[in-house]
Amino acid sequence: MRDVAIIGIGINKWGELWNKSLRDIYVEAALNAIDDAKIEKIDAMYVGSMAPGLFVGQEHLSSLLSDYLGHGPIPTTRVESACASGGLAIRQGFIDVASGMNDIVLVGGVEKMNDVDGATATDALASASDSEWEAFHGITFPGIYALMARAHMMRYGTTRTHLSQVAVKNHENGLLNPHAQFQMKLTVDQVSNSAKVADPLRLLDCSPVTDGAAAVIMCPLDMAKKISKNHAIVKLSGSGHATDSIALHSRADLTTLNSTILAAQQAYKMAKLGPKDINFAEVHDCFTISEIIISESLGFFEKGEGGRAVERGETSLSGKMPINPSGGLKSKGHPVGATGVAQVYEVVSQLRGDAGKRQLKNAKRALTQNMGGSGGSSLVHLWEVL
Repeated sequence: MRDVAIIGIGINKWGELWNKSLRDIYVEAALNAIDDAKIEKIDAMYVGSMAPGLFVGQEHLSSLLSDYLGHGPIPTTRVESACASGGLAIRQGFIDVASGMNDIVLVGGVEKMNDVDGATATDALASASDSEWEAFHGITFPGIYALMARAHMMRYGTTRTHLSQVAVKNHENGLLNPHAQFQMKLTVDQVSNSAKVADPLRLLDCSPVTDGAAAVIMCPLDMAKKISKNHAIVKLSGSGHATDSIALHSRADLTTLNSTILAAQQAYKMAKLGPKDINFAEVHDCFTISEIIISESLGFFEKGEGGRAVERGETSLSGKMPINPSGGLKSKGHPVGATGVAQVYEVVSQLRGDAGKRQLKNAKRALTQNMGGSGGSSLVHLWEVL
């Protein structure tokens, strides 16, 4: 199996992109990645997208996007794993290059979510839950994550303030990210007193509905050393993928994400690293409680200590384990199919030393974690700069 590196990254400004179509958004990010890599030819492409048929009435993205990018008739695969579609596309691109099937692979993610009304968007997102046992009975993802939050609070003493501090921290980071959807400063009181969505979660605990895309270019490490002259080389050193029961009620513990634990174990083993070797992480903070539970499931903090770690400032840009320097899903936005790829954009920017005002000191190794639904699927990747 060949070692794999990232030689190009691309993204666009995320938000409510009324004047751009799904294909426009994707092509913009993909061309940015191609330009960053200084290449002309692509051998294959993988596209993460959760529900383009529900959001914009368009399926068959493999044909559409390779055509509009101007790189047809290359083999292109659309990848779906709910909100982990982008992370799974990264893994599929990695496997393709590592296997020797193709040399230069573009991996992108895209979602255009604002072309439908709020109720339709909610229904589309609910399709990532158990349609018969959860969505049919009216519970949506805020309700599902509210159950997880309440269980964590009761068992470990996590507080309403801890949840708010996650949002405040991520919005502070998002203020420094020019691509973020919401560049606004929040206070703990603003988050805690925002409109109730599903107790104990408030509106400002929830990630937004977002249009956006991101893309990266992968190639064998040996090739990257020859052709990449403008940037430091970032290697994908570990990859993990696992699933769990899709329905929350089928799990033994509402405060643990087994798919994330198992995916992380695989990635750590492949890279011959552990949690203490990681300098920072981009994780799937679709709700504030998810960042807390994920940080524990990845082994960064002991079980039940994730909220208190945020309170102590350990996950801030200057903390011992910065989490979501991009602003995360909470501030940067969450165009579901693009999120996992955008996490890679952020870690590569940081590892290259190109993250601007949010640049971390001594960033050498990073982790990305992207998951679908309430943790029914999870991808974990480890990255290091050479």
